[in-house]
Amino acid sequence: MQSRIFNACVFLGLFCACSALSCRWMEHRFRPYSGNSLDLLDVMAKNMTNSTDGENTVPFPDHLYSQASKASAEGKLSFAVHILKEVSALFEEDQNSASWQEVTVENFLNVVNRQADELHSCIKGHSHMKKRNTKLHLYFKRLSNEILAKMGHSADAWELIRREVKVCLIKADLLVSSLLPSN
Repeated sequence: MQSRIFNACVFLGLFCACSALSCRWMEHRFRPYSGNSLDLLDVMAKNMTNSTDGENTVPFPDHLYSQASKASAEGKLSFAVHILKEVSALFEEDQNSASWQEVTVENFLNVVNRQADELHSCIKGHSHMKKRNTKLHLYFKRLSNEILAKMGHSADAWELIRREVKVCLIKADLLVSSLLPSN
């Protein structure tokens, strides 16, 4: 009898350890890292000297977010990881005209890349990561081409990007947080 109970506990423990919903980093470290990335974006805004009225925006593809919010746990994590990786790639572009300090961007990129890496490790089998979401990639490419490139990577362009990226990170946070136990 005790052997059966022990075997059941071992099986349950192994099953839970393999579940995407039991990823320790996601459960214990995601929220602080997510908050940190948003705080760093706010610090960048405080260093902003120019103002923009937001006339040149590329709206976030809400239909993709809606689809991702209905996806499996792995699908939600995959979408969030894709957002984080695209944000990181976007912030690797020329920022010489941006008003924020380089160390703030480096800290921001470290946090975003850590989130992407850790969340990626939470996805079972990593099968969702093999197929890139082309429409999401095209959204970030439009941000690069239609805002940064057309506006000459100016401080105003980077402020628009910062605002758009904040929306993206909030959406990624909402997806991942929907998988976490409530506190």
